[in-house]
Amino acid sequence: MGAADVVPGVSGGTIAFITGILDTLLDSIRSINFSLLGVIKEKGLKAAFLHINGPFLLCVFAGILTSILTLAKLISYLLVTHPIPVWSFFFGLILISVVHMLKQVQGFSVARFALFVLGVAVAWGITMINPMALELTRLNIFLGGCIAITAMLLPGISGSFILVLLGLYTGVLGAVKNFDLTVMLTFVTGAIVGLLSFSHLLSLLLRKYHDATLVFLTGLMLGTLGKIWPWKETLTWRENSKGEMVALSERNLSPMQFEQLTGQHSLILWAVIAMFAGILLVWGLERFAAKYPQMAE
Repeated sequence: MGAADVVPGVSGGTIAFITGILDTLLDSIRSINFSLLGVIKEKGLKAAFLHINGPFLLCVFAGILTSILTLAKLISYLLVTHPIPVWSFFFGLILISVVHMLKQVQGFSVARFALFVLGVAVAWGITMINPMALELTRLNIFLGGCIAITAMLLPGISGSFILVLLGLYTGVLGAVKNFDLTVMLTFVTGAIVGLLSFSHLLSLLLRKYHDATLVFLTGLMLGTLGKIWPWKETLTWRENSKGEMVALSERNLSPMQFEQLTGQHSLILWAVIAMFAGILLVWGLERFAAKYPQMAE
């Protein structure tokens, strides 16, 4: 989940769903509420820790934090030096994830198809929005954490991409790479507030309207594929806080168009290999989750 959350366009919630831990994750987070104070008062901290499924949450969030801290520099480097194979890998990952999620739906109807189309339209619309350029103030970082963590829980919507839209991605990722505690703690505080708030709503929707919610979330995933298409042309640029020129808006190209317009090799063979690697990873995770369902409990 941490590795996915570092990449704009890829959702950690997708990985949680594929591995079968999303429901458990939401239920565990949802148990962190004011009633927990009563459990602490009556039974102590150990009982409260077990009440919120503490061992599970500790494993998940320790894994996410470890992955972000160790992979932030690597992912940033690979996206700059080898963008086509990296985006192809995640393209394959999302594509097979859509198939995986649709298999969980028990039958389709006109209403569910409409929700699927709505999900695609919403995600596509979000990816077409031109990024903002918010200042890296504490309030903006806090609000960015609230919004991004909400997206990170949703299969299909990338928290990192939301940060890109807000203009905070470079600053937050830079803070992680440079271990800027002020920025990191402000962002984490916002993330905790957003996490505790949104988990209740998403958990409720999945419990009461499971298939309808799943169809909409799958549409969200499919709608983000345009964002992670490997071959792109940068239309406009912007200067980041370090004075570096980074892409502001892009358009998708075919591999042949990419070679003609950029003069660079399209790396189709490597793109196909990377895409199938992403597909095989999801297939392997799906098989693992089916074989060891107790691992998600």
